[in-house]
Amino acid sequence: MAQAIRFDHPGEPSVLSLEAVTVKAPGANEALIRHEAIGVNYLDVTQRNGAVKVPLPSGLGLEGAGTVVSVGPGVTNVRPGDRVAYATGPLGGYATERLYPADRLVKLPGAVTFAEAAAVLFKGITAQYLLKSTYAVGPGTTVLLYGVSGGLGQIMGQWAKHLGAVVIGVVSKPESIVRARSVGCDEVLVFDPHTLASDVAKITQGRKVDVVYDPIGKVSFEASLDSLRPRGLMVSFGASSGAPSAVELSTLNTKGSLFLTRPSIAAHTASTAEYQERAADVLAAVETGIITPRIWKTYPLADVAAAHEALETGKSAGAIVLTP
Repeated sequence: MAQAIRFDHPGEPSVLSLEAVTVKAPGANEALIRHEAIGVNYLDVTQRNGAVKVPLPSGLGLEGAGTVVSVGPGVTNVRPGDRVAYATGPLGGYATERLYPADRLVKLPGAVTFAEAAAVLFKGITAQYLLKSTYAVGPGTTVLLYGVSGGLGQIMGQWAKHLGAVVIGVVSKPESIVRARSVGCDEVLVFDPHTLASDVAKITQGRKVDVVYDPIGKVSFEASLDSLRPRGLMVSFGASSGAPSAVELSTLNTKGSLFLTRPSIAAHTASTAEYQERAADVLAAVETGIITPRIWKTYPLADVAAAHEALETGKSAGAIVLTP
């Protein structure tokens, strides 16, 4: 019988439990997937702890890779035996097997392993839209990137450098500096909200940066705004320290006619065509070596609480993968 992680109330990692579940035969536009690897993302943590609300009781997990077992009526894009992966909902990736919309499955190139796909697809799509749609990073762009030693940050650092950007990375502790430089950062700063903006100004000879990618939120927001050049773009796409305070429109004016956006992966993958296009770009970047998935640690599915604790406390130093 299949097994899946479930929880019925928000809380600490201990609220997650492994339960036996019955998986029905696939219906129209559905495929039954047997997982080989499951991706863990910070969004999973926020859904588990209640910062991001989900209907309860619920499963968890938005990213996985495995083999198609069977398909429902009318499915033609995949067939049993295909190696596939997916990112985005519906929830339920923390499972040995599951049903998933067939048109949202992505076929894996032979050179990409299940573990690599589970480590890179969700984070890679996020990096792809942030670097290519939210702000078109290219030669001459100067980027300020937080969390560059983590799973998403490592992908963004590599990809931004490939696109020609000057990358200023921000890490939480000195031990992460070497790792940040290994993924292409030209300069690395240890986060201090009181000195960050002045340090950025010094590095850039007063110009500051074109775009800030800030997944931290409350504690970093003001420093991020102050690190932007006039008409620069503040990209707030996470809130690991809590949601930023409300912003007065006049603040953006007085700080240099700044732009502010709060993008989401859902809005950038709403249509199947856009989702498949972004996913294909990510896998092509892996195949050509533009980005290299860096798996920090693999946990058995039953040890999901330990995986969440490592991610939530900042212990992890790269992608986390679960194995059924």
